[in-house]
Amino acid sequence: MVRLSKVDPSSYAEPERIATKHSALKWTVDFSNTKLLGSVTHHFTVLEANLPAILLDVRDINVKSASILCSGGSAIPINYFVSDPVEDIGAKLILELPESTAKGDLLVHLDYETSNRASGLQWLTPEQTLGKQHPYLFSQFQPIRARSVLPCQDTPAVKFTYEATVEHPKELTALMSALVVERKETGVTTFKQEVPIPSSLLAIAVGDLVSRTIGSISKVWSEPLIVDACAEEFSQTSQMLQAASDICGPYVWKRYDLVIMPPSFPLGGMENPCLTFLTPTVLAGDKSLVDVVAHEIAHSWTGNLVTNKNFEHFWLNEGFTVFVETKIVGRLHGSKERDFHMMRNLTELEDCIHTQFATRPELTKLVVDLSYCGPDDAFSCVPYNKGSTFLRYIEDLLGGPEVFEPFLRSYLQKFAYKSVITDDFKGALYDYFIKTDKKDKLTEIDWDLWLYQEGLPPIIPNFDETLADISKQLAKLWSTKSTADLRGDTDISKPISSHQLIDFLGRLIECQDIVELNEEKIELLESTYNLKSTKNAEVRFRVMRLVIRARLLKRIDEIIAFANSNFRMKFCRPIYRDFLLQSRASNALRIK
Repeated sequence: MVRLSKVDPSSYAEPERIATKHSALKWTVDFSNTKLLGSVTHHFTVLEANLPAILLDVRDINVKSASILCSGGSAIPINYFVSDPVEDIGAKLILELPESTAKGDLLVHLDYETSNRASGLQWLTPEQTLGKQHPYLFSQFQPIRARSVLPCQDTPAVKFTYEATVEHPKELTALMSALVVERKETGVTTFKQEVPIPSSLLAIAVGDLVSRTIGSISKVWSEPLIVDACAEEFSQTSQMLQAASDICGPYVWKRYDLVIMPPSFPLGGMENPCLTFLTPTVLAGDKSLVDVVAHEIAHSWTGNLVTNKNFEHFWLNEGFTVFVETKIVGRLHGSKERDFHMMRNLTELEDCIHTQFATRPELTKLVVDLSYCGPDDAFSCVPYNKGSTFLRYIEDLLGGPEVFEPFLRSYLQKFAYKSVITDDFKGALYDYFIKTDKKDKLTEIDWDLWLYQEGLPPIIPNFDETLADISKQLAKLWSTKSTADLRGDTDISKPISSHQLIDFLGRLIECQDIVELNEEKIELLESTYNLKSTKNAEVRFRVMRLVIRARLLKRIDEIIAFANSNFRMKFCRPIYRDFLLQSRASNALRIK
């Protein structure tokens, strides 16, 4: 695989020659055949005279016709053809243009239907839903799956507004990453998104969905059986929105709704504008996992308003978002919690680097080269946690939040509605501080070291470790003491928070040698911290990993049941990777 275009290695689009300004979608949701049927009309801005063709990204899409729409309402059919597909990327749809096509506006209409294997859509049968009565459809377009649902310039370098008309079963509710214009009882819903977004932020969900109001501009949506529990769990959404606005500036999207997705949703959350998708694994019953909402709210500025131009610079989306997320946590719960949050992220990062990328260390750089792999191959917590650590380092270096936050708002205002690369951020930072008394501090930033060195961050900021010290001490006790010694140690039974428990278990997993990691020790661990009855998926996930490491084969059904109870990549990948590692270790022992 080689770079497909100058701007984006994962897209055929040529935004320097032609760019999408607005798209009008008409979709019919066909649950029987698991397809979307319909059309898209793209309003392009032609930037180069005599452009011979438009290149769009497609994957497993059946294009039926293509035409140019004229100002008088007539349509001129144009020739089109699809290239051979590239694995994990898709194909190139080539729309041939008339000779002497001028610069300026151009409307192109495409009739098409999706494949029933479209990678950006998940179709659930009634039996796969909570209510067991109705089917369910949801999308996940990030990073490059929009091309499986509509022919488009599927690159974050291009941002456009959209409108959509969706025909769906009238007993179901349709939602999109846009404002609702009208809902008809006949099962037709229209939407409009007036803020430009990249194709990856298009989103749709159709199912037996009901809502509860949780704020002046917010509702939470879910299947009826859990909607009240969801409303209680996410009751602090308005406070998080206000904290984020105080940090980043005005909120431009008009609504902020949440949808609690079915368990098969693969991510913790997805920052679709106006409509965040959330995994049900954050329903802990005690609000201990709602920080993911702070993360998705932060994306309203970092990622959605200012967007990475391609996924080699994904850290500009996710690193900035985690950085703002921790600031929201700090506003609501204090600076110690903010620092503890960042330290927990570093524990997760260390595990990721040692396991997920042990054989591909080049993907632990902050800015990666995607010329030879797809964005999915590079997806990890590295851009999130290494990126946010870099920003915290810069903030501390330049004088702290009171100095850095005004710059952050300036950066977000300067690049609002645009797509950027790392040099844009670097340039904005220098432009802002070069005429201040902080200019000498800028020379201390080793950009090459931070952006292109593999592995952990080169410098760890001076965090307040008050809360982390407790989980560190617990990990040391449980890894170095025998089960008999632990039973008589009162330090292990002192009260700790859910976040400290999660961090402690994560640190224990990272310990290379754990004394007597066996059934007896696991049972003591579970009884000491009431782990058998917890609803906290982050806790359960870490316990399952320890059970695998202890090779408790009689609990394999329990481990599989947890993995199959959700398809969140954060949980499923490490569990199955741990299975593989333990299997290899067992085989090696047998060979010896």
